[in-house]
Amino acid sequence: MSQRTFLTFCLLPLAIFTLAFLAIPLGRLILASSESGDGWGIYLRILQTPRYLSTLLQTVLVSLAVTGTALAISTIAGLFLVRNRFAGRNVLLSILTLPLAFPGVVVGFMIILLGGRQGLVNQLLPGHWVFAYSITGLFLGYLYFSIPRVLLTVMASAEKIDPALEEAARTLGAPPHRIVLDVLLPALAPALIAAGAIAFATAMGAFGTAFTLATDIDVLPMVIYTEFTLSANIAMASALSVMLGLVTWALLLIARSLSGDTVAAGG
Repeated sequence: MSQRTFLTFCLLPLAIFTLAFLAIPLGRLILASSESGDGWGIYLRILQTPRYLSTLLQTVLVSLAVTGTALAISTIAGLFLVRNRFAGRNVLLSILTLPLAFPGVVVGFMIILLGGRQGLVNQLLPGHWVFAYSITGLFLGYLYFSIPRVLLTVMASAEKIDPALEEAARTLGAPPHRIVLDVLLPALAPALIAAGAIAFATAMGAFGTAFTLATDIDVLPMVIYTEFTLSANIAMASALSVMLGLVTWALLLIARSLSGDTVAAGG
């Protein structure tokens, strides 16, 4: 068997997968978005319709807020866990990564048990503390399953930082905050960008948690679901799906350009 034939057989499964599960469905999705009276103008209609535009902006803002908060919490926790060995460390790490085992519906249900009408917070605190069915509840749910993804990436990167760099900075008289700003964060930057991009993309497309908490929540995955199932508006559902994909793809492209191949490896 020649080398060319061998490479062809090796690449054939990849080509079939790319065509059958990526190219054809994506192409059909894009074509379906034009199958309405608006044609390709349906994308302009999305930008001109307050409900769709506000939903898109709200989804982006929630995803950005989740990403920023997850990066802050996970960076602090990750550096602490990498630099310190103590009894119960592995148990703590297991607890922090436990959300990876739960689907979005379970995460949403736990938020309801915490902040729902019969939730723990509402029972223990005076007043009417119900936040599960709002953007606050959705934010907490997204944050819950975003932290483990960011934490594992940050810890893997922090373990590769040469301690001699920090020691050299201390020897030169750098205070702790300058060591963090000038040594640790630059060394972690590619991993932070990659983890942030993954967290943002996950929050943008998360459906199970939003579906469970969707009493007073209007985010893009929920609007796509209602347009498709309740209104049978396949063209609008397809167009909104394309818009969601474009926003997420643009962020991932920017992140990859800033961090090299780390995003690709992280995804």
